[in-house]
Amino acid sequence: QVQLVESGGDSVQAGGSLRLSCTASGYIYSGRCMGWFRQSPGKEREGVAAIVTGYGGGSTYYADSVKGRFTISQDNAKNTVYLRMNSLKPEDTAMYYCAASNRLRSRCQLEASNFGYWGQGTQVTVSS
Repeated sequence: QVQLVESGGDSVQAGGSLRLSCTASGYIYSGRCMGWFRQSPGKEREGVAAIVTGYGGGSTYYADSVKGRFTISQDNAKNTVYLRMNSLKPEDTAMYYCAASNRLRSRCQLEASNFGYWGQGTQVTVSS
């Protein structure tokens, strides 16, 4: 049974930082895309960042809206992907979902259709 367990969401002021974590279990971790999507009320789910997992991976991908502020990374020994978010803005407020591809991939695209496994989400709220 595949599980993606997220943590790290919180309420912060604009300019602050947070680190989200997502630990995967129940499937082969390496050689897949793992990433973060976000969704706020009334908006479509948006791809934020993704990484090719495993020791042979490491390529990262970012939405333009977060480049230079967010960093995705991984700890292969822990099957865990992190999203470090700096210089947070009120428009970053959303439910953040961890996702993983259900197929082996060497590159990632930030499209929800490429990800077959999803976590329950963790709320990030940024106040001005």
